[in-house]
Amino acid sequence: MPNRIRSTALALGAALAGSAAVLAAAPVAHADVVDVAYDCKTPIGDKSAVSPIDIKAVKQGDGYKLTMSFQKGVSSSPIELGKGAMNPSAVIALGGAEQGSVPVSGAANSEAIPPNTPIKITDLSGTYTPKKSGKATFTAGVLTIKAMGTTTTCTPGNNPKPSLELDVTAAGGGSGPGSAGAGGSGVDSLPQTGPADSVTALGTLGGTVLLSGTAGLLWLTRRRRQART
Repeated sequence: MPNRIRSTALALGAALAGSAAVLAAAPVAHADVVDVAYDCKTPIGDKSAVSPIDIKAVKQGDGYKLTMSFQKGVSSSPIELGKGAMNPSAVIALGGAEQGSVPVSGAANSEAIPPNTPIKITDLSGTYTPKKSGKATFTAGVLTIKAMGTTTTCTPGNNPKPSLELDVTAAGGGSGPGSAGAGGSGVDSLPQTGPADSVTALGTLGGTVLLSGTAGLLWLTRRRRQART
């Protein structure tokens, strides 16, 4: 009979492990490189440029580090911009589970930029901490370039789609549909009951609580006694 108990425990564990693997493999983020057509107001007149924009998110504590990357230069300067003369910043428009914006900024240019040359923006980064759980979208917003005492403002003119969609979980729980954060499996863990137990904590799946720890052994023991009587 003890062998039967161990076999049942192993079968339950294997079934849950398979389900958890499927959940872990489910995508929690979707990213696209999106062409953004910027209309720029510069000190020497209006200019326009299109740059593919990529937005990535990396989990950090209760929030995410967002990185906005420009694959092509935008705007230009009639004079050379010396090393460190140009400072970029932008906002990432937040949608989906909650509305708002996330400010991002980057380092100054590490090399001089020749005159009348598209200005390559360094990667811009900032921190986003979810206040609500659900699917959040991240879209390129207004870009600001400060150089040589002037300010250039570039606004997306083509209503770009989100560069990133991400399932997020608010710290401490928030209103909105619950979902796993980046890299999460979507399975809520039950407390471990100790290595001596034959059945480890199995967790919850689809709202159904599976047997765990000592409780599982007691249930199996009762079934064995009933079978004997």
